[in-house]
Amino acid sequence: MITADILTGAIRSGTSVMLASQGELLSERAGVINLGTEGSVLAGALGAFATTVWTGSPWLGALAGGVCGLLLSAIHAFLVISRGANQLATGLTIMFLGIGATSFLGRDFVSEQIVGFNPVAIPVLSDIPFLGDILFNHDPLTYLSVLLVPCLWYVLFRTRIGVILRSAGEREEVLFASGINPKLVRYLAVLAGGFLAGVGGAQLSLAFTHSWVENMAQGRGVVAVALVIFASWLPSRAMLGAYLFGAAQALQLTVQQQGLGISPFFLFMVPYVLTLVALLIVERRKHSNTPEALSRVLAGEGGG
Repeated sequence: MITADILTGAIRSGTSVMLASQGELLSERAGVINLGTEGSVLAGALGAFATTVWTGSPWLGALAGGVCGLLLSAIHAFLVISRGANQLATGLTIMFLGIGATSFLGRDFVSEQIVGFNPVAIPVLSDIPFLGDILFNHDPLTYLSVLLVPCLWYVLFRTRIGVILRSAGEREEVLFASGINPKLVRYLAVLAGGFLAGVGGAQLSLAFTHSWVENMAQGRGVVAVALVIFASWLPSRAMLGAYLFGAAQALQLTVQQQGLGISPFFLFMVPYVLTLVALLIVERRKHSNTPEALSRVLAGEGGG
């Protein structure tokens, strides 16, 4: 059934974007926007794939992918938080660094084969008509990513850690008065965001494609940054936005498989056009959730 294929593909294709968007949400809640998320996704995809080739363990690969994404985001954190560089310009630089470095370092892995993550059907639930394959027949990283969203929401809005993180992006003077260094909080948020983006890249290479291809993220990291704004900085909305992007990707592939006379170049545009349309609709609303520190960055007032 075409509908089931598209909905299943929405989750499988959207998971990498969803993980990256959750990571970027953490960073932006602390007041740092990271346009280099695309680079972290690519670094994670290559790091995970290479580690799996060397060790034969996709779990070690996923961990390595997260670390690679974290290391690239650490450069961004140092430049904008410690050195006061412009966040937008630095993020773009980090993105191109990630694209160039992974293209160079990944040349020897293009033809490699791995045993990555395969779909694991959940007993009983996967047998439910229609919904079984859509919701309960995915790779382990996808299941973990779904569990991440409510956990992240709980941490952000129901714990002291969440209050501290949001205060770094809203009222850093409150943290100073409490004896907490806002820069340290921002560092940790950006590093955590890079780690999740790297795991998103790992899901892309180890579970979705089982391969490494130059620039295989194809803008997923950039879309993840956009989706955080689309989601008004709320984890559940970011997840839905990521799955919307994934559904558009799945629709593109399904239409191609059906052999309909539509240009493949137009179909390739569809997911990104839908993302832009969604952002335009959302931009008509006022965003009361926008972190104050982030508002200053978007208004062109500089670095960290």
